[in-house]
Amino acid sequence: MRYFYLYVSALIASIAGMLSGYDTGVISGALLYINNDIHTTAATTGLIVSAVSIGAVIGAILNSFLVEKIGRKKTFIFCASLFIIGSILSYFCQNIIELITSRLIIGLATGVVSFLGPLYISEISTKEKRGTLVSFYQLSLTFGILFSYVINFLCSTLENNWRIMLSFGVFPALILLIGMLFLKDTPRFLIKQNKIDEATKLLNKLDDSQDINEIIKDIQTVLKEKTKFVLTKKLIKPFVVGLGIMALQVATGINAIIYYTPTIFKMTSNQSDSIALISTIFIGVINFLMTFVAIALVDKIGRKPLLYIGLTGMLIGTIGLSSVFYFNFYAQYLAIIFITLYIISFSMSMGPIALLLTAEVFPLKYRGYAMSSAVVANFTTNFVVTAAFPVMLEKIGISSSFLIFAAIIVLTMFFVHYVVPETKGVSLEELEKNF
Repeated sequence: MRYFYLYVSALIASIAGMLSGYDTGVISGALLYINNDIHTTAATTGLIVSAVSIGAVIGAILNSFLVEKIGRKKTFIFCASLFIIGSILSYFCQNIIELITSRLIIGLATGVVSFLGPLYISEISTKEKRGTLVSFYQLSLTFGILFSYVINFLCSTLENNWRIMLSFGVFPALILLIGMLFLKDTPRFLIKQNKIDEATKLLNKLDDSQDINEIIKDIQTVLKEKTKFVLTKKLIKPFVVGLGIMALQVATGINAIIYYTPTIFKMTSNQSDSIALISTIFIGVINFLMTFVAIALVDKIGRKPLLYIGLTGMLIGTIGLSSVFYFNFYAQYLAIIFITLYIISFSMSMGPIALLLTAEVFPLKYRGYAMSSAVVANFTTNFVVTAAFPVMLEKIGISSSFLIFAAIIVLTMFFVHYVVPETKGVSLEELEKNF
């Protein structure tokens, strides 16, 4: 099969996305039961949820060093080990401090793989398949969220239910660890290490129809440019695009919905925990399936048209949710409708495309450091949103909270229109020259 090694490599790297998604979604169900063993308040609940984001910021700061110094493959192996350690610790924690610590360790790994996954896939892909394959990471992430919702429901009646929920991520982490042991690093990193013969063999395995010599020449030309980092005019726009789109991805409210969907559903009626979790699984299925739409369209109609369509749906969803809770009119059913619309729209637009753009727009020589900055922006914003959301619910109410997200979505529309470039069908080297 012509692209067998390429697809297998992308699939294994995408397991990191599944882990990120699992540890994002699993806390939503665990929150319903943690208070049975460990007393929490609105503030400590926010800390438990946002601990992953705190760890991710630290991971994002470290990841540029890891990726550029030890390589993409070894960094994957390191992160898989952290996921395993954090998952095991989460089962045995006895208090809030220990629970937050286990979540911090998982967050550390999440912060690295959130840019390492798209980076690795983009660097092994041809320009024709890059958009589709990088979207595999987002697809895997949404599958991880769905998987966590299913595990939450299946474990809800078990003893130590929330402990089992939080620790179940050890299994995909083991698959990632074992899988990466059999893969190579990316051609661009190998060339950067002057391993030309190894890079040539790898490029032939990825797609033997390519002009290998021309690809190597293009990469070497980019790498020969001045190495000292200076934020020149050439670099300002890709940095604004990358950092901006990653911060806005979560500022539009996605993780508030992912983390707190069962809580939101329980606020709409006197549903049992199990019914709330089943409703959440429905949302997870929609989130997963709609990512296929993005994969099918991202390299056909382009990045910006999908962003416009998705942001419009997200805006309607957040305004609708705000109205539902303000007027309290058939809230149980309308809340599901508007959350579903929001998830459909996000999953085909801001979810995969924000990650794709950050993997595309940064110059090769600074890509590791630049994507670290983008992930820091993403998880710093994530921390603010997830830590503040339960307090916002308590202080200003759910209706006003979603109006704030609606205003941010409008801001994002202007950002996409005036700042974000269309990268469809353009090679990474051409993008760099254009900037």
